[in-house]
Amino acid sequence: MPDAELVELAGRLPAAALVTDPDLIAGYRFDRSNAPRAGWPRAVVRATCTQDVQTTLRWATRHRIAVVPRGAGTSLAGGSLAVDDGLVLSLERMRAITVDPAAAIAVAQPGALNAEVKAAASSGGLWYPPDPSSFAICSIGGNVATNAGGACCVKYGVTTDYVLGLEVVLADGRALRLGGQTVKDVAGYDLKRLFVGSEGTLGVVTEVTLRLMPPPAASVTMVATFPDIGSAGRAVTAIAAHGRPSALELMDQVAVTSVEKRLHMGLDTGCGAFLVGRSDVGGDRGRSEVAQMVSCCRSHGASEVYWTDDEDEGEQFMAARRMAIPAVERLGTVLIEDVGVPLPAVTDLVEGIATISTTHETVIATIGHAGDGNFHPLVVFDRGDPAATKRAERAFGAVMDLARSLGGTITGEHGVGTLKRPWLADQLGDDVMALHYQLKEMLDPLGILNPGKAI
Repeated sequence: MPDAELVELAGRLPAAALVTDPDLIAGYRFDRSNAPRAGWPRAVVRATCTQDVQTTLRWATRHRIAVVPRGAGTSLAGGSLAVDDGLVLSLERMRAITVDPAAAIAVAQPGALNAEVKAAASSGGLWYPPDPSSFAICSIGGNVATNAGGACCVKYGVTTDYVLGLEVVLADGRALRLGGQTVKDVAGYDLKRLFVGSEGTLGVVTEVTLRLMPPPAASVTMVATFPDIGSAGRAVTAIAAHGRPSALELMDQVAVTSVEKRLHMGLDTGCGAFLVGRSDVGGDRGRSEVAQMVSCCRSHGASEVYWTDDEDEGEQFMAARRMAIPAVERLGTVLIEDVGVPLPAVTDLVEGIATISTTHETVIATIGHAGDGNFHPLVVFDRGDPAATKRAERAFGAVMDLARSLGGTITGEHGVGTLKRPWLADQLGDDVMALHYQLKEMLDPLGILNPGKAI
C-alpha cells in the first residue's frame, strides 16, 4: 500500500525529487565517519531549490517527521547519518555559483563543492581560502554546517570568517535572509553566526554569500623531519611564536609510512614526525619567513630540513599531507579525531597521544593543522575484532579527555555529530548546554532537524 504521507509530499515536489527505492536510499544512510550504525529513512528528498526545502520542512513539521540535511556525505563525526523513519534532505543538486569580482563575493548554493567555489573565484581573479583536506569532495553547505577549516586557516581563518550572508530555512518552512554582502554589518544580532557550525540542527542553509580575497603570492615551502614527535611539537610552538605561516602541517611516523606506501614520494619512513611549513607573502620576505621556520626546526632537533620556492614541488608535499587520511584508511577502520589545544600544549598533546596508543594497544596516526593546534589523531582498528573495537573506542575517548585536560576542545572543525556527543556537556558545562537546548527549542520546537546530532 502506498505511503499516503509520502504521496502527499511527492505531489508537492518536482518530478523525481522524492526517492523511495530502498537501493537508492541505502546510499544516503551513512557518511564518512565510520560510525557503526545509521537509521533507515522513509525516503530521500533531492532538493533543487529553496522552495523544495521549504516544501519538505513544512510537510515534515505537519507530520512530525525527522529531517537529516545532507550535502556531500563527507562528515567525519556522523553529522549526516540517517535516522529511522525520517527523511534525508539531500542538497547535492543545489550547485549554482555566481561570482561578483567587483564586490569580491561569491554566492553559492549548499551543494556546490569547496573546489568548485575555489575554481569559480579563481576565474574572477580571486581566491576562497578555507581548504579542508577534502576540499575536492566536500560541499560548501557542509563546510558551513561544521565551520570547516583546513591547512591555510592558521593564517586566514575558518569558514565563518568568510560568510557574509546566509539564506536559511527554519523547521516550519520560513526562509530567512541573514547578513548580506558587506564586510561590516551590525544591524541586529549576528544571527548568521548562530547557524554556522550548528550542523543542521537549527535550520537548513540554502544559499551562502562568501567573502573572497586577492590570491596570495607563490608559496615557499619548508619540510623537516624529526627523530620523535615531541621535538616536532616543540618546533611547532616555536614557529608559531615567531610568525604566522600560511600553513604548518604535521604527520607522525605512522602517517608518513602510510602516505609513502600510497604515493612513493621518497618520504623518510624512519622519522618520528614530518613537518610542512609554508609562507605565501612572496619575495625576500617569504624566504625570510621560511628561514625563520628552518631555524626553529634545527634548534629543536630536526634531523633534516629542506626548503623550496618551486611552487609545484611545495604543492606535492601539501598533497602528501592531504593524502594522509585515505592512506591510513588502508590500515583498517578509522575513527577520525578532531581535537584542538592551545599552541603551548601541542607537545603535550602529541606525546600524550603516543602514550594513549601504547596504553590501549591501538594504532593511532597523528596528523594535523599544527600551526593552530588542531590535530586529527586517526584511531585505527579491525571492526571485525570486538576486543580491538573496544580498545579503539577507549583510545578515542582518552584522546578527547587529554585535549580537554590541556585546555582544548573535543572538535575544532569536524563538528560534534553523533560520535562526540557524550563528551560535549563536560566541555560546555550545564548552563551553556541549557542555553543550547533553549535555542534549539525556539527554532525547532518539535525537534525534527537532525535529531541526535550535535547536542
